[in-house]
Amino acid sequence: MIAHVITIGTELLIGDTVNTNATWIGLLLTERGLKCEKVITIGDEPDQIIDALDQSLKQANLTIMTGGLGPTHDDITKKCLASYFGVKMKRHEPTLQYIQDSFKKRNITFSRSNYGQADILENCDVMPNKAGTAPGMWFPGHNLAVLPGVPSEMKYLMKHEVAPRIKSTFPKLAGSYTRYFQLTGIGESTLSDLNLKEVSDYLNDQVDLAFLPHTSGITLRITSRAKNRDEAKKRVRPFEDHIRRKAGEFIYSEEKDEELNLVVGRLLTENNRTLVTAESCTGGFVANYITDVDGSSSYFNGGILAYSNAMKIKLLGVSENILKKYGAVSKPVALQMAKAAAKNHDSDISISTTGIAGPGGGTASKPVGTVWVGYWSKGDHFAVKLDLNKGRMLNKERTAIIALDIIRRKLNGIENLPYGLQPEFP
Repeated sequence: MIAHVITIGTELLIGDTVNTNATWIGLLLTERGLKCEKVITIGDEPDQIIDALDQSLKQANLTIMTGGLGPTHDDITKKCLASYFGVKMKRHEPTLQYIQDSFKKRNITFSRSNYGQADILENCDVMPNKAGTAPGMWFPGHNLAVLPGVPSEMKYLMKHEVAPRIKSTFPKLAGSYTRYFQLTGIGESTLSDLNLKEVSDYLNDQVDLAFLPHTSGITLRITSRAKNRDEAKKRVRPFEDHIRRKAGEFIYSEEKDEELNLVVGRLLTENNRTLVTAESCTGGFVANYITDVDGSSSYFNGGILAYSNAMKIKLLGVSENILKKYGAVSKPVALQMAKAAAKNHDSDISISTTGIAGPGGGTASKPVGTVWVGYWSKGDHFAVKLDLNKGRMLNKERTAIIALDIIRRKLNGIENLPYGLQPEFP
């Protein structure tokens, strides 16, 4: 079953707004067994809207359209739809009452233009929008959903109104199954060529594999289709086992939305360990990731941000002679930072970062992207050198992720370090 997504808004074309709606809708449709074949982004122009709609209704089994349902002059989607279908608009009184009540509760003046948000097309089914004011519209017989462009409102309607209609309209899609693997500490090409290697035996018309790289690592998405969901799950099981067998040390989660910091926090809790961070080049990124998790105070004792050499000496007791001899970006300093943080703050584990984030500050011997990460726990003290790129923010993020993955691996008893890094000891 083929789906098209049409996103409307000149702001999407000129870069004022990032088109996150298309990404989110495409993922939801894929998870439900539909093939999102095309995403069309167009401006607030009647001819473009009508042409895109006409093409999609002829080519796709399902069309999702977002944007242009607001109360301002440039919100023209409903007028274009009325012209295309040759129908009139009518005021939907329950929606009007809901909007008026919402405005009253929030002490917002209800203006004349707001009446238009309760207008719908005669040939649609109304999809109540409890996350906003503009209702969604479903056109039976055309399998067309028209939704507001505000992401929170679109997501509400997709989950609560569109998804049930997809299920009832396309009952055979009940046989689809999607499985996710979250991996870190390995590059995409290495994972494909050296670890997973030949996977064609597992892939066919019923089983798809997608590599989805991101800052934290790689998401593998497997989609399987069969007569029913149980059969689809059974069909993909050998492939899942292959991935676990070949890339197990890199898998930190098999949940779609579970992030590395949450996994690290759970491992610290399960192992009854506490953590402290000592950061320089990452500017608190590691501590920020850790504290993004609710309840992290039970295992995170705190973080030290020692950016200057003076603060490294004052807060962490780093040797002034070591700093002069080796420089702040060095193995000895990373080692001292990690050990001092753990000892001074009564923590079981400590992680440290010191490096040249860029874009300036590099030298021939220590170019931009040179970073040392230190690790300390009882009986385990080492540092690793990272050679990253020239992007400051990316260097900070990648260093923090690698630091978290080192902690994950140590708590799981995994001997190898991410990206084949080699530990250097005092």
